[in-house]
Amino acid sequence: MAVTYTWTCLLLWISTSTQTTTPDAHVTCAFLEDCVLPCSFQPDSDEVIRWLKQEVPVHSFQRGGEWSEHEQYAGRTSLFTHMVSHGNASLHLRGCGPRDRGRYKCHVRTSAGVHEAHVIVRVEAPIRALSLELSRLSGYEEVKCTTRHVYPAPHVAWATDPPTAQPLRPITRKLADRQGLYAVESRLRRLNSQSELTYICTVNSSYGSQTWTASLREREINGVEGKDLTIPCHAPPYQPKSSLSWSFTNHNEEALILTYDSQSQLSSASAPWEVCARLDVLKVALGDGSLQLVNPVSLEHTGTYTCVYSSPQNTHTEHTGVNISAVTGERMRSQEESRWWIIAVVIAVLALALTGILGYLKVRGNQSKPRKRPEETSEMKPVKETTANERGLSESSPLTTGETLSTNVNILTP
Repeated sequence: MAVTYTWTCLLLWISTSTQTTTPDAHVTCAFLEDCVLPCSFQPDSDEVIRWLKQEVPVHSFQRGGEWSEHEQYAGRTSLFTHMVSHGNASLHLRGCGPRDRGRYKCHVRTSAGVHEAHVIVRVEAPIRALSLELSRLSGYEEVKCTTRHVYPAPHVAWATDPPTAQPLRPITRKLADRQGLYAVESRLRRLNSQSELTYICTVNSSYGSQTWTASLREREINGVEGKDLTIPCHAPPYQPKSSLSWSFTNHNEEALILTYDSQSQLSSASAPWEVCARLDVLKVALGDGSLQLVNPVSLEHTGTYTCVYSSPQNTHTEHTGVNISAVTGERMRSQEESRWWIIAVVIAVLALALTGILGYLKVRGNQSKPRKRPEETSEMKPVKETTANERGLSESSPLTTGETLSTNVNILTP
């Protein structure tokens, strides 16, 4: 018994000493694309390779050739046979699908021993597009966030800007097709009490490899025919450097107004809008993509204007309903009258201002006249006394008085 036990322990030690393992490898395979499951070993002679998925044979190789072990993998698996002698036992898996997920084992036996490696395979159909739109139903409006052909089913989250205290209660549906791909649709009822909200839908892939964001805002503004109007559009702070496009919808007909490329920082306008639509390129780079309508016309420019900021995995959309009012005859007369009233008020204000200035200058001029000095007053008193003496002499001398009178008469006579 002791001898048997000794030989058993020896054989187990030999088998464990000739068997090597490596840590699990993680591989994410794209849906319907080829994928390589890595496996390497110390090269030697007489290689026998077997791939298994949860102990179910998948693919086998030995010097006589290679073959698939399961109908699910028929024609879809192969080894790089010219690399086996160099220690490469990697499995090439074509047309990956959801059924290929799982834990695979690479088992290699050579004359030198046994090698095992495990590979955990994940299959993903990435998010390629995300749409956010407003739909009007009977009695209320709702915002709908949609993505399709995704695997596994992603996670959807909602938010508003600015944040609202009112709870958000979206309804999200995830439906798989025959291939196992998901169509995800999430609906959120619009909060009528807060019309200036921006609705934000964020979709994260199950493996955390992707995050897509779409945001939407709606508003209405009024304008007057012939008067320039600015239609606002602002990128949210979380939106990176983006391209911009403006479009116009009237009577269910959509027309492109202009586009802006963030890389070249150049804008291009469509032919009918070159004259009446303007964009400040310097402000667009700072997140202000507002559009200026020059001399708008009621029938031609009343409708819905849509601006879209877009970058990889991010979009921001703003719909602005614009109503351009036509200028009627009475309105033109009232505008003319108001214009004349403004001119009259301006003239009256200018006249009052001029009068005030002249009055101020006159008062200042009177204050600046020099007063008589005491010396001048004292010099005048003897003159008055002399005059009084002369009067006394004139009363005592008739001749002098007569001469004086005659002289006065001659002066007054022409």
